[in-house]
Amino acid sequence: MRTIKRLTKLNYYFFTTISVLLLLLLFNFSFSKTDGFLIFNRFHPTWLDIFFKYITNFGDGLISILAAVILLALRKKKKAMTVALAYIYSGLLIQIAKRIFHMPRPKYFFEQTLFHYTHFVEGVNMHDQNSFPSGHTASAFALATVLVLVFKKNKISFYCLFFAFLVGYSRIYLAQHFLIDVIFGAITGIICALVSYHQVYDLKLFRSAKVSKRYKQLKIASQASPI
Repeated sequence: MRTIKRLTKLNYYFFTTISVLLLLLLFNFSFSKTDGFLIFNRFHPTWLDIFFKYITNFGDGLISILAAVILLALRKKKKAMTVALAYIYSGLLIQIAKRIFHMPRPKYFFEQTLFHYTHFVEGVNMHDQNSFPSGHTASAFALATVLVLVFKKNKISFYCLFFAFLVGYSRIYLAQHFLIDVIFGAITGIICALVSYHQVYDLKLFRSAKVSKRYKQLKIASQASPI
């Protein structure tokens, strides 16, 4: 099965991702929600405020849509379909989870616990609810994982991984999410990318109508041929 082969060939990407996420999960359960958040938010120079204010937008769904459109324009239909499906699946799962758990965002959480946290980046619209899990992180990891899978190159793994984790950290830096939100957002994105890749490349559920029609014609012709 192609998906399994990709996982073994791209072991650098997946081994590194799983290792980092496990370490982050261990860290998360070693500290309280507030303490863990503050450890990740010790430094706030102005240049980082500006940097993360813009880098977080790479986790927006529009980036995945743009990537799918570009791939489609380059006639990479299967790649474009995989990107689009990963984005759709991750978006649906994230929205369902947000409404099930309905967890408070950092700003509202600190207000409720009477903790005085003041560093909010100017120009960033702060939300109160639906913190778990992080949608931006899920979208970033879904796109990064799909790109690594479909282009089959280990050399882009580092850049895709760095990009995804950078987006995830930006959500904590901007006080939009807690670490646990980012961890499960990343897991959601990776799983959705693998499912999408498996559907397109292994199950071939979304092959073009033209290919399906040709396959049916060949099947009918072979059945009609005399023995």
